[in-house]
Amino acid sequence: MPVFSPTLTLYIARRFAGMALAMIVALAALVALFDFIELLRRAATREDAGFALVATIASLRLPFVIMQILPFGVLLGGIIAFWRLSRASELVVARAAGVSAWSFLAGPVVVAALLGVLAMTVISPLSAAMFSRAERMDATYLRNAQSMSSLAGGRLWLRQSDDSVQPGGVAILAGVPEITPRGFVLREASLWRLSATDRPLERVEAPEALLTPGAWELSQAVTFATNRQPTPPESLRVRTTLTPDRIEESFAAPDTLSFWALPEFIRVLESSGFSAVRHRLYFESLLSTPLLAVAMGLLAAGFSMRHARRGGVAQMLGAGVAAGFALFLLDKVVEELGQAGTLPVVLAAWAPSVAGLMFALTLLLYVEDG
Repeated sequence: MPVFSPTLTLYIARRFAGMALAMIVALAALVALFDFIELLRRAATREDAGFALVATIASLRLPFVIMQILPFGVLLGGIIAFWRLSRASELVVARAAGVSAWSFLAGPVVVAALLGVLAMTVISPLSAAMFSRAERMDATYLRNAQSMSSLAGGRLWLRQSDDSVQPGGVAILAGVPEITPRGFVLREASLWRLSATDRPLERVEAPEALLTPGAWELSQAVTFATNRQPTPPESLRVRTTLTPDRIEESFAAPDTLSFWALPEFIRVLESSGFSAVRHRLYFESLLSTPLLAVAMGLLAAGFSMRHARRGGVAQMLGAGVAAGFALFLLDKVVEELGQAGTLPVVLAAWAPSVAGLMFALTLLLYVEDG
């Protein structure tokens, strides 16, 4: 009967956690260094972009870098930790004493899951806030972009709920976006009001629509009812949950949004007529982070628990690293398919984690002879 040793499990978990954290820090520092060098190169032709600005942008991107390399940190840290334990024959003695690999791997699995949960709930919001600020500084000083004002020049289409005319109604607002001292404005605004069954109720034309807290203010608005007879120009107020920040964020990368704010933002985005595929995919990917970390930890165990005297250790370790990069490639491929709408969002987000977990469990069953 397999033996469970809490002391051994805790010992292996501690070794695994220490090496995984060390690899995460090392990889993050390496990637941040290359990012810093690239920013320095781009800032070389900018007189107003000094060393302090570049260092600030690179520092603000650090939590984002940690989020990206965390699975590889768990994989490489786990490979080194288990390889050291195998080289010292500690795992061999434990298994000879009747302790199953499934028993002493419980500790590393819990550690990997906790690292994933920590990344999802704590590091992700911190990364979103800091990365968003870094992107704004990058756009202002290194790319000379103008944030939401870059939307001007083309018509912007918005869709939202509108029950002021009929319960369950929908409002579609279109216009040329512009940033003014008064706030966000849609020039040459057109408003279509539809019933819950998409039956046209009325159309409104106005020179502009000003976005104020909680409502759109349409000045000199002319309303055309179903009989197509216009009404005299008047001021019109249409309730909305949109804000200038939410409109801007809908065109920004999902990485700049907090994990905790994403569900509500997705709901508002979809009710306003924007596509929320990228944001839903990113949110589901964050939810799968603990499972992906567990899969990486088990992959590390499966590829590194081979005893040194049996030979082929280097090949097994190399195969483990290759499997990690193959999983990364799979993740990027299904992500592109998910964003294109070819795959359902949930499948695109969870497939790499589930595939990695199944492969790791199959490998461990083979190592343990079932």
